[in-house]
Amino acid sequence: MDHNIYLLMLIAITVLAVADIVVGVSNDAINFLNSAIGSKAISMRTIMIVASLGIFIGAVFSSGMMEVARKGIFVPAMFNFEEIMYIFMAVMITDILLLDFFNTIGLPTSTTVSIVFNLLGAAVVMSLIKVTASDSQTFADLGDYINTKKAFEIIRGILMSVFIAFTVGALVQWISRLVFTFHYEKKIKNFGAIFGGISLAAITYFIFLKGLKGTPYYKDLKGLLEGNELFIICGSLVFWTLFSYGFQKVFKKTILLFVIAVGTFGLALAFSGNDLVNFIGVPMAAYHSYEAWVASGVDASLFSMEVLDKKVPAEPLLLFISGGIMVLTLWFSKKAKTVAETEISLSNQGETHEKFEPNMLSRSVVKASSWLSDMFGNMVPVSTQEKIGKSFEKPNTAALRKDQSVDAPAFDMIRASVNLMVAGVLIAIATSMKLPLSTTYVTFMVAMGTSFADRAWGRESAVYRVAGVLNVIGGWFGTAIGAFVAAGIVVFLIKWNPSVMTPILLLLTIILLVRNYLSHKNSSKKIIEEDSLIHAESSSIQGVIHESANNIANVVKRGNKIYSSAINGLAKQDLVLLKKNKKNIVKLSNEIDELRDNIFYFIKNLDESSVGASNFYINILGYLQDMTQSLEYISKVSHKHVNNNHKKLKFNQIKELKQIDQYLESLFNNTKKAFDSQSFEQIGAILDNKNEVFNLVTEKIQIQVERTRTEESSPKNTTLYFSLLLETKDLLTATMNLLEEYHNAHDSSVAPATLASLEEEE
Repeated sequence: MDHNIYLLMLIAITVLAVADIVVGVSNDAINFLNSAIGSKAISMRTIMIVASLGIFIGAVFSSGMMEVARKGIFVPAMFNFEEIMYIFMAVMITDILLLDFFNTIGLPTSTTVSIVFNLLGAAVVMSLIKVTASDSQTFADLGDYINTKKAFEIIRGILMSVFIAFTVGALVQWISRLVFTFHYEKKIKNFGAIFGGISLAAITYFIFLKGLKGTPYYKDLKGLLEGNELFIICGSLVFWTLFSYGFQKVFKKTILLFVIAVGTFGLALAFSGNDLVNFIGVPMAAYHSYEAWVASGVDASLFSMEVLDKKVPAEPLLLFISGGIMVLTLWFSKKAKTVAETEISLSNQGETHEKFEPNMLSRSVVKASSWLSDMFGNMVPVSTQEKIGKSFEKPNTAALRKDQSVDAPAFDMIRASVNLMVAGVLIAIATSMKLPLSTTYVTFMVAMGTSFADRAWGRESAVYRVAGVLNVIGGWFGTAIGAFVAAGIVVFLIKWNPSVMTPILLLLTIILLVRNYLSHKNSSKKIIEEDSLIHAESSSIQGVIHESANNIANVVKRGNKIYSSAINGLAKQDLVLLKKNKKNIVKLSNEIDELRDNIFYFIKNLDESSVGASNFYINILGYLQDMTQSLEYISKVSHKHVNNNHKKLKFNQIKELKQIDQYLESLFNNTKKAFDSQSFEQIGAILDNKNEVFNLVTEKIQIQVERTRTEESSPKNTTLYFSLLLETKDLLTATMNLLEEYHNAHDSSVAPATLASLEEEE
């Protein structure tokens, strides 16, 4: 094979590396941003500037000793240049697709785990291909190709970090909260300098040891740092405590602001220093391999890759460019924000719209935890429990109005500081012990541990939050297995036919990336679709009446369509239409449930004079729910009947249903017109004719009774037909109740206003 295919592969790997940095930073940005964003302590712009500086400095000072990618997972001397290029190509393709998939669904995953298991999967499959092709080797020789000791160490370190991060995060947060409580403003004035000193000293220690250890500049400072760690820690503790005291006195602001800013900088620096390997380690190794192979002049399938065993200096220009790309991604990536939402909503101190559905495992975990806490509760004296409980009493959120409670921080500055400090220190300790770990897992699990200790997972939210954490952890195992299998398959395909499979796989990667980008763009544009329901924002009864009118017009329009589709689907035995109809009613039903979930905030937002509006609004939502329940039942039984292949309804039955549908259609259309134009006089006219439709449905029920006695032969048809008619009656009742509620509320709210205007005229 000529030089060109390898040069093209190298170019493709480089382009993929750029895309990989973009995709990877989108996922990992939340690790160092979420504490600052969630606490709303400093402005978004400041957070971004501080994080960008951290990332850029971290990347430029990054070790460039990309050992994991070069020889951490496999033994380079056992492979030739051709095989190594196939492995690297497969790793880059699968890595980028996997990370992009996680970003699109908005779950944080680990770039470390992704790259490690991609390398492992590709190397194992390539080794198996070599072993099977050889006469002298068996599967037992696989250990010669794979650096098993290092691989197991990496996997063990990753699993341990999950458990340790959660436990330490929870413990430190519990102690901090015990000291400072939720009303920490006073305590911070007294103890803030000590807390700031400890936090900042921990972060400094972490930046120095973590940030400098891997850099080429460490050897110059080695003599100063090694053996003097204790002096450095004590010195920085004294310095930062005095600094914190001075900061609070001079600026009259809490030192926590500074701690959060420095912590964000430190974590960003560690992240880019630690994780840049994951993005550009493979391309750098591929570049060095290519250089050595070209210089040797040996055939690609004969040139051994022992050269990768040597240490190679960093390429400062490449690190500089990579840092730039990372910073740009941080500023412009929409997906980073989606992933941040997941972590912040799982650690929110208040009630929030939960992103995850509870599952059996999460319910079991919550029940077991409650049982354990009750058991421990019985051991601890009541007076001690009460004392501890006081520290965990939350500020009164009932006083918050809706607009305030929606924009309130997800958690306070104490928790944000602990998140940053603990995550930083843990990464520093692990690095000094040469334990590879995932920055994502550590920061995520620390955030979960601190929110658990803060009792953010109360009775209202625990099952959802635990389900979310289990989902994310499950996703991590999914990453590992997915990466291993996918990289193995891709390397097998490339090895099978490089000149055909490489371009096909690259094209597939581009198509998938573009598709995911577009689908994410569409879903994140919270498009208010035509006819979607809006939350009531008004604080006066008149406002609520007019706002609700739009919702009712939309429900009536969509309900009309759903009812007609159910009848048409039955008439034509159209399963596709009925299935689609079922989806539409579920969507409508969910929107109404959301409006009901919003009642708490709606009532908080009302004026004193308009408390009557809450009764009106609750009743309206109740009737809307009754309407959707009837429609849901109608579309469900229609779908079930056709799906089970039961006998078709008789011609007369369909004719009668169509007749009712026409009546309903004109009723719903008139109702929609009345609400659209907000001319509530028309509602009176509709109410006057209500008996007409009721009588029609009652008449059809009577006809069916006669029919059943004389000619009907299918019990299923009779059941379906009666169900449809009775549910239609319920639908009509709910609609009429809704109209009456409106008619009365509008009259009573307009009457005082009219009276006042008449008096003014006199």
